[in-house]
Order: sequence, then C-alpha cells, then structure tokens
Amino acid sequence: QVQLVESGGGLVQPGGSLRLSCAASGSIFRIYDMGWYRQAPGKERELVAVITNDGGTNYADSVKGRFTISRDNAKNTVYLQMNSLKPEDTAVYYCNVKYRFSLGSRLRDYRAQGTQVTVSS
Repeated sequence: QVQLVESGGGLVQPGGSLRLSCAASGSIFRIYDMGWYRQAPGKERELVAVITNDGGTNYADSVKGRFTISRDNAKNTVYLQMNSLKPEDTAVYYCNVKYRFSLGSRLRDYRAQGTQVTVSS
C-alpha cells in the first residue's frame, strides 16, 4: 500500500507563487518517475512536469520557464515550484509516482487525491 500526501495548494493572485509538495510512503521498494498532472474544469488531465529518479525533467510547454519540479529521494518527496502564476493555471493538481513494490515486481502507477490551485484576483 502506498500513500501520497500533497500540500501547498490554495488561492493566489496572478503573478504570485505557490510550492506544491507530495510525500510518498508505504510499501515502496523504489520510486522511479515522479510527476504532476493537472485538470481544469471542462478540460482533460494534462501532464505538467515529470522528474526521473536521476533528475531528468520534462515540462509542458505552457509552464516552461515558470514552474520547476524537483525531488528529494531521501524523503520520497517531489516538489513543484510555481512562479508567475496565471489564471489559466487554475486546476486540481495531482501528484503521480511510478514505483516498484519489491525487487522484480511490476512497475506501478499511483496518483494522489489532488490539491486545488486557484489563480485569481
């Protein structure tokens, strides 16, 4: 069983910043990719950013230069620093991890419940 605890969402004015955190715990042998997705009302879920276990990153074009993903492997935690926020960044943000339960087990995907980010004046 894996648990993901998100924090850091909320209401912020346009141009402001927020930092999301997501800590993984439970029956985990190793975590591989950690990422953030988001879903705005009436829209499909989209990938925001992903970071591999050796630090490689990939971002959606819409957030490049404004958002930074990072991770602390010792704490099994992934972060999303969001700067220069825009109203169109308003969405529920979901943390997602790919992990193995034990050595040799299949790669699994797990997503958190989501945290609301609202950008509005």
